[in-house]
Order: sequence, then C-alpha cells, then structure tokens
Amino acid sequence: MDGMVTLIVVILFSLISAAVAGYLAFQRGQAAGLRAEQERQRATLQSAEDQAQRILTEAETRVKQQELALKEEQVQMRNEMEAETARRRKDLERIEERLQNRLDSAERRLEQLESRERKINQREAKLDQRAAKLTTMEEEWSAELQKVAGMSQEEAQQVLLQRVEQTARAEMARTIREVEAEVADEADRRAREIVTLAIERIASEHVSEYAVSSVDLPSDEMKGRIIGRQGRNIRAIEQAIGVDLVVDDTPEAIIISSFDPIRREIARMALSKLVADGRIHPTRIEKEVEQARHEIDRLILEAGEQATIETNTQGLHREILKLLGRLKFRYSYGQNQLYHAIETAHIAAMIASELHANVKVARLGGLLHDIGKAVSHEIDGPHAIVGAEIAKRYGVNETVVNCIASHHGEVEPQSVEAVIVAAADAISGARPGARRESLETYIKRVTELEEIGNSFNGVSQTFAIQAGREIRVIVRPDAVDDLAAIQLSKDIAKKIEDNLQYPGQIRVTVIRETRAVDYAK
Repeated sequence: MDGMVTLIVVILFSLISAAVAGYLAFQRGQAAGLRAEQERQRATLQSAEDQAQRILTEAETRVKQQELALKEEQVQMRNEMEAETARRRKDLERIEERLQNRLDSAERRLEQLESRERKINQREAKLDQRAAKLTTMEEEWSAELQKVAGMSQEEAQQVLLQRVEQTARAEMARTIREVEAEVADEADRRAREIVTLAIERIASEHVSEYAVSSVDLPSDEMKGRIIGRQGRNIRAIEQAIGVDLVVDDTPEAIIISSFDPIRREIARMALSKLVADGRIHPTRIEKEVEQARHEIDRLILEAGEQATIETNTQGLHREILKLLGRLKFRYSYGQNQLYHAIETAHIAAMIASELHANVKVARLGGLLHDIGKAVSHEIDGPHAIVGAEIAKRYGVNETVVNCIASHHGEVEPQSVEAVIVAAADAISGARPGARRESLETYIKRVTELEEIGNSFNGVSQTFAIQAGREIRVIVRPDAVDDLAAIQLSKDIAKKIEDNLQYPGQIRVTVIRETRAVDYAK
C-alpha cells in the first residue's frame, strides 16, 4: 500500500515537473518572439523614414524643375509679345502712311474741284447772259410770228400741242407694239424651250372617253341566260351594281351603260366571270359582284401606289392613294385622269427644275392637282377646292395644298410652284391628241367666243378660227385707234378668261384697217 502511494506521488511529481518545464519554455518563447517583433518594427520604421526622405527629395527636385520651366515660358511669352507689339507697330505705321497719302490725294482733288467749280460758275454766268439774250430774241420772234400768222400765242400752242399729241400717240403705239413684240418673242422663245423640253421627255398614249362598255359573249344564247326567267337575272345585276344593261341586236355582245366608270368596270368584270362560269342566277350574281368590288378596290390601291412610284412621291396616306387610284377609271375630254396626273407631275417637275424651284413640291402638286375629281360627283364644289380640302385633311404640305386649290384660279397662287402646276396642267391638257371635245361643246364655245368679241364698242365683226383657238376681231378705224386696239385685245382676253372654260389658250387678234377708195373716170 505504501509502495502504491509512493508510486502515485512520484508520478504526480513528474507530471508537475513537466508542466513547470513546459511553462518556462513557453515564457522564454514569448519573450524571444516579442524581441523579434520589436526588431521588425524598428526596421519597418527606419525603412519608412528613408522612403519619406527620398520622396521629399524628389518633390523638391520637381518643384525646382517646374519653376525653371515656368520661368522659361514667361521669357518665351515676353519675347512673343514684344515681337507681336513690334509687328503691330509696323502695321500701324503703314496704315498711318496710307492714310496720310489718301489725305494728300483728297486735298489735291478738293483743290481740283474748287478750280472746276470756279470755271463752271464762270460758264454759268456766260450762259445766263446768253439765256437772257435768247429770251429777248424769242419774245421778239414770237411777236413777229403772231403778226405774220395772225394767231395768238395760246392758239399757236393749242395747234402745236394737238400735233405733238398725235405724233406722240402714234409713236407710243409703235413703241408699245415693238416692246410687246420683243418681250413676247423672248418670253415665247423661253417658254417654248422649257415646255418643249418637258413635253419631249414625256410621252403619253392617246386615250378615249367612254360611257359604255361591252362584254363579249360566246353565243347569242347567252343573252337569254343573262336576262333570265322573266328578267330576274338582268334585274339582279342592275340592282346589285347600279348600271344599265343593254341587250340589243349586237351579235355576241352585251352593252353596259353607266356614267360611273367604277360601277361600269365592276359590272364588266362580274359579267365576264358569270359568262365564263355559265352559272347565272341571283345568288351567284351577288357573289360575283362582291368579288368584283374587292378586286376593283385592290386594283385602285395598286394604281395609286404605282402612280406614286412612277413620280417618286411615296409616303402618302392610304386614303390619298385610293382616291388617286380611282382616277384610273375617270376620263375628261377623252383623257385618262390618272395618266394626266402622272404626266402633269413629270412636266411640273421638269419646269421647276429649269426654273430652280422646289421640284418635290411641284411634282407632288402636279400628281394630286385633280384628286378632287375622284369624289366631285359626291361632294358639291369645284374639284380644285374639294381636292385641296381632302389633301389638307390627310396631312399634305400647305404649299402643295395651295397648288391643288389654285390650279384653276379659284384661289390665288402663293408660290411659284403653284403657278408651275397650273401651267403643267394646261400643257398636259392642251398638247395635240391629249383631249377631244364633243361637237356640241365645240359649237357652244365658238359661239360664245364670237359673242364676247362682238360685245365691245367699236367692233365690226368677230370670227372664231382654228377650232376656237383664235378669234379675230375687226374694229371700225374711226371708232378705235392704235392704242385703243391694243387695250381692246387685252380686255377681250380678260373677259374670255373670266367667262369661259377651255383647254389650252385662245389667241385674240384685233385688226384695225383703214381703206381709201376712189374711182378714175
């Protein structure tokens, strides 16, 4: 038992000795680490101090270098300022020298002018003396002439004034004719050059106006099928489309009559499909008419888009394109209105290019100038005003709107492009082969022209010639003199413009003829 206790005491003592030894070793290690850390911190501090000293030295060096550069820049600027000052001083000296030379020259000119003024004064004094002498001589001659002629001075002046007035009027009429002829020749030459150039570059085919269309039939038997039992088929067609079908003795053909070209085209297209299919009854008729309407709407839109492509005016509103495409089925004096619009756009663009005007505005104004005709049968008012309101509603430029509204004179043109569009419209309508007139319209226009000419005082006879393109007015020479003849031609032309509508232009020629007749016996 005592041995066991002794063994335990020995083990405990060993353990305690080992723990004390470990603790002492730990304390020695900490002391050594603390000394090493102190040494490292001292080395770091010394390195920081060395680096700070080096940075301070470099900063002082840079400051000295900058001070040297600043001094050099100041010296350079001072030298440049001195050189600029010297240059300006020399310029001022040269300017002063030129001014002095000019002052000397002005003084010399002033002396010359004073010398000339003295000479002129002397000449004026001599002229005054001569004028006084001439006045005295004139009074003496006047008194002598009055004695010889037996007339007073007032009577002689009156006779002289009458002769001078007659001479002046004759000379004035001759001068007016010469000036007008010269201006007219030059304007005509220039206008012909521009218009000819525009027309030569535009070629449009001749078209005809129709109020009827025909549909070819495979046989006359088809006429009975189109009429139907008790006429139900033909009534269905006429009610669905709004046209008149004429079934007469024309072999293998049926006539469609309507003044609405779009309805007429719908009827022609629907009838052609019905004839080709062979099944003709009211239900089928309604279906084919509806399909034809859709097809015509598509063709109208395509025609409007194609017109903008041909004239390079893309970007218009869809409704504008539809109205433009409707002109494909509209004719005026035998001229297709869509082709007329395209032709007018090209002519207006070419004239605008020659006159350095806005080509884009002129081209678009020419294309849309007759767009009101597409709805003129639906809306009251002149087609120019209607078309301008439509274009304005769909966002067309104000200048183009004025071109549309003013091309027939209902509105004053506000730009040179508006005048160009009106001229291009007249050119397209008046060129040979573009339009044709009915006999009734032609006779009415010729009669009205002669009546307008005969309505003026002093007119003896009026003749309309060259298919109404010219009127010749014969005046009484005792009632109308040369000056009045010139004014009469202008007045007649103005009255024709205000009262008649006609394609192209009408020439007014006033003829004043004096005849002296005698007989040898």
